[in-house]
Amino acid sequence: MRTKTLIASVAGLALCATVADARDVPALADMKGSGEDGYWEYYEVTDEGTLAAFQEIVGKPGETMANPPAEPVTIAFIYPSQDVSDFWLRNYQAMMKRLEEMGIPAKDTQFASDVGDHMIQATYTDQVEQEDFDYVVFGPTELKVQQDNIKRLIDKPDTEVIVWNFTVVPQAWGSTQPLAYLSFSHLAGALIMCDYVLKKLGTEGTMALVRGIPGAIDDQRSGGFKDCVTSQSNWQVAYEHVGMFERERGYTGTQQILQAYPEVELIHNANTAMAMGSISAVQEAGSDVKVTAWGGTGDELEALRHGELWATPMRMSDDVGVATAEVVRAHLEGRTDDIPLVSLGRITIVSGETGADVVDAMEREAFRYTGIGTLER
Repeated sequence: MRTKTLIASVAGLALCATVADARDVPALADMKGSGEDGYWEYYEVTDEGTLAAFQEIVGKPGETMANPPAEPVTIAFIYPSQDVSDFWLRNYQAMMKRLEEMGIPAKDTQFASDVGDHMIQATYTDQVEQEDFDYVVFGPTELKVQQDNIKRLIDKPDTEVIVWNFTVVPQAWGSTQPLAYLSFSHLAGALIMCDYVLKKLGTEGTMALVRGIPGAIDDQRSGGFKDCVTSQSNWQVAYEHVGMFERERGYTGTQQILQAYPEVELIHNANTAMAMGSISAVQEAGSDVKVTAWGGTGDELEALRHGELWATPMRMSDDVGVATAEVVRAHLEGRTDDIPLVSLGRITIVSGETGADVVDAMEREAFRYTGIGTLER
C-alpha cells in the first residue's frame, strides 16, 4: 500500500562559482508525474543518496568556507513572517547564523507578509524583479497562487531562487527549476500523525478537521491525514472546517464543531495558528476533545507541557534554515550536483506521553540556532 510505504520511507528521515541562471534538471524534461495534479512528489525527483548526504551535513556544525566571497551575497526574502507560527522567522535566523558560522558574508532584504497575503507577495515579486539580488528565498502564501510569480524570478538572469515550505515540484516548469525546494514534508508529517493516531486511539472513532488555505499544503497536511486514517480504519469524519491557517478561524471553527458534533473525539489542525485558536475554544467549552497541531513550534510545545495539546508532528525546526545556508554555499562552490532538488527536514511525533527529558533534548536540537522558547517578535 502506498501510504504504508511512505510511512516507512519517511521514518528514515532521522536524525566559488558565479551566480548563474535557473537550475537546469535535464532528467525532468520528459518525465511524467504519477499524479494528475500537475506536480511531482519529492520522492519522484530527489535522489535518495544525495538527500541523505545533504541531511548529514545539515545535522552537523557548519564548517568554515575556504574561499568565501569578498563581497556579501545579496538575499531577498519574500515570506509570510508575520504569521502566528514562528516557522518563517526561525528559518531566516537559522540561515543567517549558519552563513555567519561558515564565514560567508551576506546582506539580506526582507519582504514580510501574512500567510494569506497573496497580493502583497505579488507586489513584492514586482519589486524584487526590478532589483539585483543573488538569491531570492520565496516562501509562498500558496504555491499554486504564487507559481507564476516564482517562475518570473526563476527566469530572471543572475538570480537563483530557493522555495521554502513546499516539497512538490510544478511539472509546468519542466527542467527549469529553482535551485532547491526546502521544507519539511507535509505529506510525511500527515502520515506519521496518522500512524500515531491509529496506534494510540485505535481504529474506530469520530474526528473533525480544521483545514488551511485550499492548495498543496492543506491537500497534504489535512487531506493526506484524512485519507490515511479513513483508508486504514473505521474512523469517521464528522466535519471539515476551512480555517485558512488563521487563529480566529481555528477558534470559531472549533466552537462550531463542539456545538454541532459532540461525538467528535479528535480535532486535527493543519498549523500552529489554528491549533492555538482551537485550544482556546476547547478550554472555554470545558471539553476533553483531543487537539492536534502542526510543526512543534514554541507555542505548541508550551501548550503540550500544559496539557492543552494532545500531539503534534514536531519538525527539527532549524533544519530548513541551515539547509538553505548550505545550498548557498554549495552553489557558491560550484557544487550544484550536491544539492537535492527537494531537501526534507526531520519530523517526529511529540505528545503528552513523551517524556520531558526527550522533549527537552529534541527541542535543543530543533532550535539549536534560534533558541528554545517562543520566539520574540
